[in-house]
Amino acid sequence: MADQKVNKRPDAPRRTPVSIGSMGVLILLMAAVSSFYLGSLPLVGASTIYTADFSEAAGLKPRSEVRVAGIKVGSVTSVALHDNKVRVKFSVANTWIGNNSSASIQIKTVLGQKYLAVDPSGDKQADPNKVITKTTSPFDVIDAFSAASKQIKDVDSDQLATSFRTLSAAFAGTPAELGNSLDGLTRLSSTIASRDDEVRKLLEATKGTSKILADRNVEFTRLIAGAGDLLAELNNRQQSISRLLSSTTQLSTTLTGIVRDNEKQIGPALESLKGVTDLLRKQDKNLRSAIINLAPFYRLYANVLGNGRWFDSVITNILPPGLPAQNTLRPPNRTRNLNIGGTEATG
Repeated sequence: MADQKVNKRPDAPRRTPVSIGSMGVLILLMAAVSSFYLGSLPLVGASTIYTADFSEAAGLKPRSEVRVAGIKVGSVTSVALHDNKVRVKFSVANTWIGNNSSASIQIKTVLGQKYLAVDPSGDKQADPNKVITKTTSPFDVIDAFSAASKQIKDVDSDQLATSFRTLSAAFAGTPAELGNSLDGLTRLSSTIASRDDEVRKLLEATKGTSKILADRNVEFTRLIAGAGDLLAELNNRQQSISRLLSSTTQLSTTLTGIVRDNEKQIGPALESLKGVTDLLRKQDKNLRSAIINLAPFYRLYANVLGNGRWFDSVITNILPPGLPAQNTLRPPNRTRNLNIGGTEATG
């Protein structure tokens, strides 16, 4: 009866494995995409977005670090051009930013990476809707060298040297100080003209080296981090060696005290030991002779007692040599045959 009461809806859609798999893939894609924006969620990210205007970006990019007093507190969210300024938006989490704060773009590594440094000054909390205008942009050395190399390539060094020579000839009647200055400039221009190819090669090599360092930024970062770990391990080893030396010093001090406390007993003992050593040194020859002569005795002793519970030895020349030889042989007994077999002695 219970089975008859169960009624299935005839119009209910039937779920196929394809639809279930598509729904699962869609959910995974939504979860993967949302993971990139966790920092922007109000409950998960818990960060405040601030805005600052700079005269130039100076290599600052989105996802660059935001630091307060050298500690990372957020990241740059966007870098865009606004009128004639560069507008930078950045997020800060769990950090107080004052209404009189200033921002600056700082160099993170020698390879050109930048980060945004914020100085949180002021007596009130900063309004996120107001733009921070007290900003400072750094001077990019790599870009300056690249621009200088391009400009030097376009300079005609020979013409520059000729111009300086003409200028020196025109001021020939001027005071000696000015003439010497112009002569110095002429010699400088001539030196630059004679070394033009070397300077160009040097600047091109510098540009190539800068590019290689920029491409190997990750490897250099790992190398610097590894060097930090190595220095930390060396510091730990140095502390261990320092503790070992300290323990050794304490042990030496303790042993010195023990020796001083027992000096009266140790002195006579050492004197007696020295006397024994001298005696053994004097009797060294006798001891060697005794050990050598004991070898035949122990060999014979081992032969006598080596057959079990009895002595096995032969004593020769026990009788004096003047006695006549004795015949100790006994003639054989006479025997007779018995009827029952065998023999019997008769005398």
